[in-house]
Amino acid sequence: MLQASTIKFLKDLKKNNNKEWFDKNRKIYETAKADFLLLVENVLKELSKKDTSIAHLQAKDCVFRINRDVRFSKDKSPYKTNMGMSIAPKGKKGISAGYYFHVEPGGCFMGGGLYQPMPEDVKKVRQEIDYCFDEFSKIVSSKKFKSVYDGLSMDEGLKLSRPPKGYDENNPAIEFLKLKSFIAMTNVADKDLTDKNLTKKIVTSFEALQPMINFLNRALDH
Repeated sequence: MLQASTIKFLKDLKKNNNKEWFDKNRKIYETAKADFLLLVENVLKELSKKDTSIAHLQAKDCVFRINRDVRFSKDKSPYKTNMGMSIAPKGKKGISAGYYFHVEPGGCFMGGGLYQPMPEDVKKVRQEIDYCFDEFSKIVSSKKFKSVYDGLSMDEGLKLSRPPKGYDENNPAIEFLKLKSFIAMTNVADKDLTDKNLTKKIVTSFEALQPMINFLNRALDH
């Protein structure tokens, strides 16, 4: 679980996203950061029992800096108003499918997969889905997967409008083959953030996603 003070800090930061306020409240930020790292540690400890591919990771490998990169952004707000947990076998800098938990009051979610991979990696995943569609279909329609996720995200920005080059529109897997990102997400209520069962809830949702993560990483390693 997270402390109520961590959630309050993120809410206050959203209202006061400037260096002067942040410097005055740096100790509160450090406490919130330590609280979130403890949650990451607990999730890693439990999840690695089922997914040994992430057992080598440490909590610090799975979180992001709070400072925003504003060099190419119209929004010059210096700080992120969320905390993110990214757990993937090759870490934040490697190319691998993984799990994600996003803490932002009013907009929390969890899930994972492979987000905006490079074109050559998209090709590998599409080929694996095409060759092994029966297996992939069973994974994303399984009872365990569907108990947490509605399915893979088919949002407009994550998907081609037409079949990718080399694939027929009558291919039974065509809707998945059109995807440019392969992710599944589910929303998290703010009240769940301070619930003592938060770690269990996150781990359960990640375990439901694990077969898909394994499938995607197998495709990338080919």
